[in-house]
Amino acid sequence: MTPETSVHPQALRSPLASDGDELVVLLDEAGEPCGTHLKATVHTATTPLHLAFSCHVLDDRGRVLVTRRALSKKTWPGVWTNSFCGHPAPGETPEEAVARRASQELGIEVTDVTSVLPDFRYLATDASGVVENEICPVFTARAVGVPDPSPDEVAEWAWTDPAALRDAVAATPFAFSPWLGWQLEAWPTPQG
Repeated sequence: MTPETSVHPQALRSPLASDGDELVVLLDEAGEPCGTHLKATVHTATTPLHLAFSCHVLDDRGRVLVTRRALSKKTWPGVWTNSFCGHPAPGETPEEAVARRASQELGIEVTDVTSVLPDFRYLATDASGVVENEICPVFTARAVGVPDPSPDEVAEWAWTDPAALRDAVAATPFAFSPWLGWQLEAWPTPQG
């Protein structure tokens, strides 16, 4: 994995199984791939460890894009979080997955994809009992264009100053995804 990459959407692999269902990469405790699972059914009360990523998108003014998860999301519906998250498909690099999901989820292209927390890992259980159990490298990227998010993914979005985001998460942690708070603790300056 290189620390900085630009990926064009045309070069992306399909995240789908042969029957059209999206797959996630399962991991063993050492973080090595050990199988795949359907994304639609991987998040349960006993979610296996799997590969994911988080991305913080920045604009030319140094602001970070935050999104409020759609109310239809299976985990943490309606909470504010980083710009977007996702799961690399089998054979897809995290950087390729970042570019693919930026397009699918936010309707934008991203450049300057940079790893900032390559070893981030977390385990969290939401109010419904669904568990997130992920090795989740964290990236920054630069936005190309104005977001036009998918309503299935994003209820609201806003550009904000990184210091204001840090203050908001500290003051009202219940309004934000737990992984965002933990990422901000591990990463002192959310800037690219």
